[in-house]
Amino acid sequence: MRQALPTPYLARMVKFLVGVVLVVGAWIAAGLVVVATAAHAKPRGEFVDVGGRKLRVVCEGAADARSSIWLEHGAFGAATDFAALQQKLAAKGLRSCAYDRAGLGYSDAGPAPRDGDAALADLEALIKAKGDEGPYVLVGHSMAGLHVRRFATAHPDRTLGVVLVDATTPEAIDDPRTRKFLGVFKAVARTGAVAGSIGLTKPLYYWAERIGLPQDRVTEKRRIWVSGRHARGAAAEGLQWERAARQAIAAGPLPREMPVAVILAGDRAPDSPRMGPAKASAHGYFENVAAATHTSILGRTHGDAVVRGVEHVLAVAGGRP
Repeated sequence: MRQALPTPYLARMVKFLVGVVLVVGAWIAAGLVVVATAAHAKPRGEFVDVGGRKLRVVCEGAADARSSIWLEHGAFGAATDFAALQQKLAAKGLRSCAYDRAGLGYSDAGPAPRDGDAALADLEALIKAKGDEGPYVLVGHSMAGLHVRRFATAHPDRTLGVVLVDATTPEAIDDPRTRKFLGVFKAVARTGAVAGSIGLTKPLYYWAERIGLPQDRVTEKRRIWVSGRHARGAAAEGLQWERAARQAIAAGPLPREMPVAVILAGDRAPDSPRMGPAKASAHGYFENVAAATHTSILGRTHGDAVVRGVEHVLAVAGGRP
């Protein structure tokens, strides 16, 4: 026979649960107040139809440039992450376009699964809809290293070169360290989706910007970061990391003659696997910015290193505007 719990124990348990509910409720309420009283951010850029749904894209720089730079953000990111970098590129007379992948930032959600095939199809459709015939320099940050490789291998004739910014490589998926991190990453993605959906991230609104963006872009970044919709979109994509990596491996390596620049943040060891794409290229370029973080490598302070990587690709490919 199952023994009933003592009444004092039940009373303490009820008090504890009520306390938790009150604390969580107060936390969420505080977050709602923070976001409601914060500055409003009107999305920059334009919304481009890619077949019954729209992707938000932000292009800056000379419209008559002979080559375009397409910027792919990392996991949990958005086009806003490249705001400082786009200003730096425009100052050099270069045109760049950054966009929110499906379900992230301000872009409409796309069909599942949100893997490498889906990312490639969306970028192809977006570039076509924009009427950009190329050639292109592809810049990928973090997990977007998988996506820019897919596009470059699918369209080598239209790709001048690739710049990988603290980016993962497809082959890393078989590294035991990556396998271990992947489990943590998926747990964070799932937790973030739930937390964002019920408002638990909103009180962290003012801690959301760690890149070093221009001041007029900070509000947009903060609002995207605390969005439940964005968190769910990021989880749907992040959970497909391994699948996207396998798809990139199956598509083959980058052509050896294609210039590849690798920009790493933090104090990286000289034999870091992330340097592999630059070493495999006949025109590889490498720069390690020890003072930068995984996010600040895109910002005002350290973003010049990424610009140098773009300039290397353009110089080798002869595609300077």
